[in-house]
Formats: sequence, C-alpha cells, structure tokens
Amino acid sequence: MSTSAKVRQGQILDLAHTSGLASVEELSERFGVTASTIRRDLSKLTTEGKIARTYGGAMPLTAAVVESTFRQRTKERTLAKTAIGRAARELVHEGQTILLDSGSTVASLAHELRDAQQLTLATTSLVVVEELAEAEDVHVECIGGTLRHRSAAFVGPLAEYCLERMSFDTVFLGADGVIPDAICEADLIQTRLKEKMLSRANQVVVLADSSKLNQRPFHAWAKLPSNWSLVTDEAATAEQLQPFVHAGVNVIQA
Repeated sequence: MSTSAKVRQGQILDLAHTSGLASVEELSERFGVTASTIRRDLSKLTTEGKIARTYGGAMPLTAAVVESTFRQRTKERTLAKTAIGRAARELVHEGQTILLDSGSTVASLAHELRDAQQLTLATTSLVVVEELAEAEDVHVECIGGTLRHRSAAFVGPLAEYCLERMSFDTVFLGADGVIPDAICEADLIQTRLKEKMLSRANQVVVLADSSKLNQRPFHAWAKLPSNWSLVTDEAATAEQLQPFVHAGVNVIQA
C-alpha cells in the first residue's frame, strides 16, 4: 500500500471518530480520488476491524454508542422538541387518521394534539397514549406487541400485523439519526416496524432536532420514500440542512 493510501485511510478513520463519516461520494470528492478507491479504503479498514460500515457511511468500532432511555431523552433538548411538536401540529387536520411513532419528540406532538377535534390516531407509544388519555375528541387506537422498555413502546410481529390492517393520511416518525434518504435506529426490530409504518401512510413526516441531522449513531436503517417532510428546530444550520434540501426533502424549521 502506498504512503498516500496509508495517510488517506488514517484520515478516514479520524473522520469516522469525529463525525460518523460521510458517504463514499463525499469522501471521494474530499480526497480527490475515485469512489472505487474510497470503497477499497473502507473495505481495508473494515477488514482490519477499525470501522463498521453503515448505511451511507461508516463508524469506528471503538466508539460504541449507548442508547439512552426514554426518560433520559425527555430531559434533552426540551425546548427544541416542544417547538418541533408545535410546528408538526400544524400538519394535522380535522378528520384525518394519523400514526404516531414512539420517541420523546413525537410525544411532544401528542401533547399538542390534546385539543384536536375529530381526529383518529394510532400509536405504538405508551407515552402518546398517556398524553391523550383525557382527549375525548381524539379516537385512539393502541397498537400492541412486545414492549421495548427503552422506547416505552411496542414493537415486533404483533405490531406489524396490526399495521397491515390499517392505513393513514400521515405518519409522524422519530429517529436516532436521519440522513436524506433514511432514518437510523438502535436495532433492526425498530427499523423493520418503521418501514411497515412508512408503507401504510400517504405522507411521511420525520420529527428530529438538529443534533440528529446527518448523524449515524447506530447500524440499523429504514429507507425513506422519495417525498417526505422533515420538521426540525431553528438551531439547524444551513450546512446541516443543505443535503436534505438538495435531495428534495420538504424542510420545516420550528
């Protein structure tokens, strides 16, 4: 291997530690080499056990991310999540049937829906159910399954089976990380369920604060459709939003 290749692979590994690493195309442009050269670099680093390939990039194996609990997440970026919930509320209309995912940001939307009229809402989230327990004008359908304690929500084949028998005007999804064409979660059980949710809705809206944009904290991914909306907070920079705008995502800043 040439010295330049060693240097480049070292720089790629440094990027993986600091930012979760960009796409092959972005790395190719950054280092001024072909995409196939970057793929060979990534393959060598993977073989050496230094990185793990993810959807759209790579992560260092030494930088394991521990998934926080729902209770922990409710204490993080609360103002941003409240703003996102209020902005997302404007996308919900009387007479609709909507689906709410789990997660603290989606729970903020549920809080804003307590005064909704003639709304049918389905959810896998225990927290959403609790938020709407006294909202008598909201018809709530609870989607059961296997309780995932860290999410305070249901997952698994029973939840997937329920979704097969329902359809929705809009689904509102949470995410641990989001890139222009996919969302990231801690495990494949969650991404499988989210893909089922996506397939049952006419419109897809992802609720994610700016800290989750272009992030790849885990290795499980759910592919997003070509037309979807992102609701994020005002702290998101133009640089963070540029990949989404370039991909044709409808971006709403709260």
